[in-house]
Amino acid sequence: MELRPNPPRLVTVVIAIALAVVGVILAWPIPQAIAWLEPVAGLTRSVGLGLNPQTGYLCLFASSALLVAGSLLPGI
Repeated sequence: MELRPNPPRLVTVVIAIALAVVGVILAWPIPQAIAWLEPVAGLTRSVGLGLNPQTGYLCLFASSALLVAGSLLPGI
């Protein structure tokens, strides 16, 4: 079996970049930028996550995983 990766769609890349930016802001706390994430804070609190470094690392992992999935699975 041979893997032939495809380029991920632009939507996938944009979402992965957004997750990476949020992850960097939270993983290495940048006080000025954390204020920009207040709209995201409401979404994460409803799921049970807060704006903390662990959530930042989760976002960094999710962005990488999304790009891998986008290149290996067609249509993502």
